[in-house]
Amino acid sequence: MTKPISLPGALKLAEVCEATWPPASQKALGAWVIREGKGGGKRVSAATEAWPVTDADLPVAEEAMKALGQVPLFQIREGDDKLDTLLEAHGYALRDPVNLWAVDTAKLAEAPIPRATAYTMWPPLELTRDIWTDGGIGDARQAVMERATCEKTALLARSGDHPAGAAFTGIHDGVAMMHALFVKPQMRRQGVGGLMIRAAAKWARGHGAQVLGMVVTQGNHAANPLYADLGMTRVGHYHYRVHPDVSA
Repeated sequence: MTKPISLPGALKLAEVCEATWPPASQKALGAWVIREGKGGGKRVSAATEAWPVTDADLPVAEEAMKALGQVPLFQIREGDDKLDTLLEAHGYALRDPVNLWAVDTAKLAEAPIPRATAYTMWPPLELTRDIWTDGGIGDARQAVMERATCEKTALLARSGDHPAGAAFTGIHDGVAMMHALFVKPQMRRQGVGGLMIRAAAKWARGHGAQVLGMVVTQGNHAANPLYADLGMTRVGHYHYRVHPDVSA
């Protein structure tokens, strides 16, 4: 029997997220880390604190993000309670609370993957890109995958004779992270999501990763129960604070 491993915590998974889903650029600016997302989503566009900040530091980050053509946006990670309180006091609204999930890849890689149902490859097939595009994962987010320098793969799932879903997985420091998982609407509730997660775990284990992680918004009432049913563990969470001028 394989000895159970210790799962990484939220801060480690946040590090893996950044390595496998990287911003276009980032720089240290005073107490902040400023990221340029180029349309790749909140995770690659949000600023984080490098050390405890004060009210006097806030305009520095705001101006830096505006200079990049971005709305001021902050990611609040574990231990950032004071920053969260500061931003709330300045009218910043809470957005997209996210759960961080992790699992031992051995736990998911044991079950065989049925033949001709899941494929891993890099670069992705055009069919895979088309599925992402249909799911709102457009050129800017696909560019994030392209610039990731880690070991990586695209995943394509099929159900019968039909393409069913696509995802992206990268590995950093022995931990794999799955991103951009999209199952075509007509293929949902057929086990495609679980199949792709198990295929990602099998690929990751074959490339030396002992852990597979995933991030999902707390409001996703389909994905969170699926991850729990697969035996994944919720190891942490984070959320965003967005500038008060942004209404949604």
